[in-house]
Formats: sequence, C-alpha cells, structure tokens
Amino acid sequence: MTIMITGATGQLGRMIITELLQKIPAGQLIAGVRTPDKAAELQQSGVEIRMADYDVPESLDSAFRNISRLLLISSPHQEDAVRLVQHKRVIDAARRAGVEHIFYTGFAFSHQGSPDNVHTLTEQAIADSGLRYTFLRNALYLDFVNVLGLQEAINSGVLVTPPGEWRFNSVTRRDLAQATAEVLLSNQHDHPSYELTAPQAWTFHDLAEALSEWAGKTVVHREDPGIRHWIYNYLAGINTASTTGDLERWIGKPVTPLNKSIADFILAE
Repeated sequence: MTIMITGATGQLGRMIITELLQKIPAGQLIAGVRTPDKAAELQQSGVEIRMADYDVPESLDSAFRNISRLLLISSPHQEDAVRLVQHKRVIDAARRAGVEHIFYTGFAFSHQGSPDNVHTLTEQAIADSGLRYTFLRNALYLDFVNVLGLQEAINSGVLVTPPGEWRFNSVTRRDLAQATAEVLLSNQHDHPSYELTAPQAWTFHDLAEALSEWAGKTVVHREDPGIRHWIYNYLAGINTASTTGDLERWIGKPVTPLNKSIADFILAE
C-alpha cells in the first residue's frame, strides 16, 4: 500500500504525515507538493517527494502513478470556482493513473447547505468518477478563535461578542490529522463519509471559562450588539453547531479539551 498526501507542505498535510510516520514505514508515503524546495524536512524523514501542482495537470499524471490511496486536501485558493477546477484536475488524473481509493478533506455538514458549494460539488465529481472514495468532512479549525482577542479578554476580564446562539463544533488540526491518518490506514469503512467534529458543541461562555482556567483569573462573557468583525458574518453562514462522534471514534480518545486547545492561540498573540 502506497499513500500519497497532496498539499503536503501545508499545516494539515504535515501533521497527517507526522501521524502516519508513527504507524507505517516512510517508504509507503509520498508527499505531493507544489514547491519541492519547501519539502526538505519531509524528504529528510524518508518520505518521497513528488511535484503535484493543482494548476499543472501534467504534474498530476506523473505524481499519481502507483498510488494506492490518495488524500486530496482541499485547495486553499480563495476563489471557489478556481478550487473546483483544481479539484477536478486531481480527480481526473487519479482516475487516469488507476488510484485505488481517493479521500477528500471537505467541510463538516456542507452537504446540508447550498448544493452548489465547492465541497459538495467536489464530492459529486468524485462519486461520478467511479473511484472508490471516502469523504473526510472536517469541522471548522479552532484557529478562528485567534481573531477574537483572547489576550485582550484575559487582560480585561471580559470576552465580548455579538449577541446570538453561537455554538461551535470546532476542533484542532492535530486531532483531525490523527483521525485522518487512522482512516487512511483502515480497510474498514462503514460509511462513505465522516463528519469530523467535536462530540459536543461549545459556546462563547465555555470559551470564557476556558480562558479563566488558563489565565488563573475570572473572564466573563458579555454580548454587545455593537461588535463588528468579518468573522461573525462568516460564522453565521456555516453550520458550526451540528456534532457527531466520528472524530473521537477514529482517534480512540476524547478530543483535545478547549482549555488546552486555546493555549497556542493565546501565546501567539
């Protein structure tokens, strides 16, 4: 079995490879990258590096030769129309190369929203390709808390957000990477898709309590209709409340607690 990770120099891709290296020999792993010069660390670990640029179709045909399992990490491009074209290039090349099984990192519960979103359309293209497939629908990365002013909340003792029934199934990239590695290695897929979310949604009140625990002082949550930030418009347009037990089932343990997950973002401010 040979596993290839596309977008391997991105944060999630690197973490998935790190997890896989703890379970299988480096010789079974191939890192698909757009810029090989940025993959020196991966190469030093014994992982084969292949150029696999979503915008260079000919690179994909050669990159996917003799690949058993291919993980298509969704494109980071800002334009969804461009992302869909890129994804379809990968799918077509995988089919031509005879890839046995394709895995795609989409977005949790995106199929319940508009049918023309990039993730649903990519999943449909994969299903239509005839390839064996598994969809890994990731929850919103916990990284979004980095723009909420966590250090400011600690300093002032108040976490201020707009009013609303905000609930979040967000988790860390590391937990998602662990689950993805397990799925890639498993031969037992009882569902064609998994919603990789926290098992219980958390709230801004919970976040304030986590900040209190981390800081050793009380931080309260207060709503203010005057708060304006692009992140809240974005959050209001996606499903961040629905949950499943898929992520914990695959990692075989509880997800990282909120009070531990936020530490990196507080220290980064």
